[in-house]
Amino acid sequence: MSSSHCFENPPALNPAGGVGEVVDDFGGQKAYVAGSAGSKAAVVLISDAFGFEAPNLRKIADKVASSGYFVVVPDFLHGDPYDPSNPNNPGMWMKSHNPQTAFEEAKPVIAAIKEKGVSNIGAAGYCWGAKVVVELAKVHEIQAAVLLHPSLLTVDDIKEVKCPISILGAEIDRSSPPELLKQFEQVLSDNSGIDHTVKIFPGVAHGWAVRYSEDDAAAVASAEEALQDMSHWFNKYVN
Repeated sequence: MSSSHCFENPPALNPAGGVGEVVDDFGGQKAYVAGSAGSKAAVVLISDAFGFEAPNLRKIADKVASSGYFVVVPDFLHGDPYDPSNPNNPGMWMKSHNPQTAFEEAKPVIAAIKEKGVSNIGAAGYCWGAKVVVELAKVHEIQAAVLLHPSLLTVDDIKEVKCPISILGAEIDRSSPPELLKQFEQVLSDNSGIDHTVKIFPGVAHGWAVRYSEDDAAAVASAEEALQDMSHWFNKYVN
């Protein structure tokens, strides 16, 4: 399920942020891309409800790209991220932004990456985006998955995962509380063919990995740790 946690701490969006570039059509989607298109490994980052113009998300994309990956951050929200000032409530926004639709749109994006000669692709999703990544992980579209403070996921979703998966959760989280993440971990442990890790970060709330304040040293440190964990997973299974 989603919760009010999914829509807290909105970032100040910046369409010109990052050292990469925005392209109008990557596999049919507007996208932020970073890194060398000649890389042999790629990572798709899928945003939370605030979309692909979030400055921290683009910083993460740039850092992943600096490790040698070609990184694509598609605009699966089609220029309509959640707007806290809009009188429409989160429920209305969710109805018009179905992760299942984004999953279908992600397939041509992955195909476009493969057309560049890239065979190994990982995907990471934040909150809303984690649901999209799990759908990709169910059908062999990606070689590795990372979920960061996921929402909208069920135990049944996790049962269908077919690639190595890392789940990075928050101690304070109504969308995916630690008790639910422990259920996910049990399901993955029972599915002995799937390598996995489930880690719950102490003292942080939902959204911490991408909606942190640069002025909060502790928050930055926790987000950096999450990025390192994500990078380690991709280095293990994608690079």
